[in-house]
Amino acid sequence: TEVLRLQNAARNSMEWFEHTRRYIALEPEQFAYSLLTRSQRVSHENLRLRDPAYLGGVERWFASRAEREATAIGDVAATGVTEGTTRDTPPMFTPFRLRGMTVENRVAVSPMDMYCAVDGLPNDFHLVHYGARAMGGAGLVFTEMTCVSPEGRITLGCTGMYTVEQMLAWRRITEFTHQWSPAKICLQLGHSGRKGAVERGLERGDDALPDGDAWEVIGPSPVAYRPTMQVPREMTRRDMDRVARDFVHSARLAIEAGFDMLELHCAHGYLLSSFLTPLANRRSDEYGGSTANRLRFPLEVFAAIREVWPQDRPISVRISATDWVEGGVTGEESVEIARALLQAGADIIHVSTGQTSPDQKPVYGRMWQTPYSDRIRNDLGARTIAVGNITDPDQVNSIIAAGRADLCALARPHLADPHWTLRAAASLGFGEQHWPPMYRSGKQQLERLLAPK
Repeated sequence: TEVLRLQNAARNSMEWFEHTRRYIALEPEQFAYSLLTRSQRVSHENLRLRDPAYLGGVERWFASRAEREATAIGDVAATGVTEGTTRDTPPMFTPFRLRGMTVENRVAVSPMDMYCAVDGLPNDFHLVHYGARAMGGAGLVFTEMTCVSPEGRITLGCTGMYTVEQMLAWRRITEFTHQWSPAKICLQLGHSGRKGAVERGLERGDDALPDGDAWEVIGPSPVAYRPTMQVPREMTRRDMDRVARDFVHSARLAIEAGFDMLELHCAHGYLLSSFLTPLANRRSDEYGGSTANRLRFPLEVFAAIREVWPQDRPISVRISATDWVEGGVTGEESVEIARALLQAGADIIHVSTGQTSPDQKPVYGRMWQTPYSDRIRNDLGARTIAVGNITDPDQVNSIIAAGRADLCALARPHLADPHWTLRAAASLGFGEQHWPPMYRSGKQQLERLLAPK
């Protein structure tokens, strides 16, 4: 294990030097920090042990820049950012702005399917689930993939946004979030495509539903994801028009439901993702073949929802930056995919990987998908969200301060601890993190228990 760790650190360091040009545009303070932490073995808190004065300077510089950027448009009252909080603020607790939305910190709750809706309706579980994580301190909460039609669901337990009843149920959740926390909430919209009409992910997620419960699935080409799943019907132009209208209808409902942000799900082998990967897209028309052709339908859908979504509210796009399969999407191609989406008006790219083929061979490890976020962010001068086995505050601070991402999305840590961000603030001695007033005695006790002895 130690040999593997050393080799991994050496590879990370080598790649940094091989791509130094990627980081030339960083400000000197961030460039130096990125250099020092390039191997991912020297972390934020490790730097504090080595040179606390240096790290304090980095934190003050980063916090000052973050506040300037967050208040660049509009005044402090409009953004909710408090002036004068630049003293040694951990990077993860600095504000971040997208269009007219400012989040108070860089922690996001990842989209995670819960598979417990009935007829697409979010219920009391969803209210408690999302509400707890909003009160738990995360700056941004993503919903699970919410489907744009009954046929766009993955399972019978997936949530939807295609009826007024669903919109009202989601509004209950957004209103709770906004009333009881400063968190912003983002609706992730998607269509299951060839991965639809399967058993709930908590049960036998790769098995097709029995005939009486199943619906016809569609995709760019008649290529099944697994032998146990349906072969999709190849989409016609009429199918594409219908799906685009479904996304627009859902986006309009999301406005009424009070969401702060939208995310278009173009990752993990679902419908729009399957257009992007040549592993699923075997078309010979203008929607298949080259990268530009495979991008065509996802870009049509994005343009349609961007047109109806309010201009002061951001839209992110989640992509799989590599398929982890020979002949599939590569890290290099993902830069071109991200470039096209950004040029179309995407505000930030949510960088995940894989789940587009059962033949994938991913290389797991700490922060294992962050290099893909790093590449897209710094090759394109874009804003990105990193995800993938990010588990502790030290990792979040290291990623954000080095400019490898602008936000960090955590999944499993938030399943284990809805108050992960509050605990992180207490562990770092950051007393300015918002806590619900009803929890303040718990805040005081936790800070005492975690204070350096």
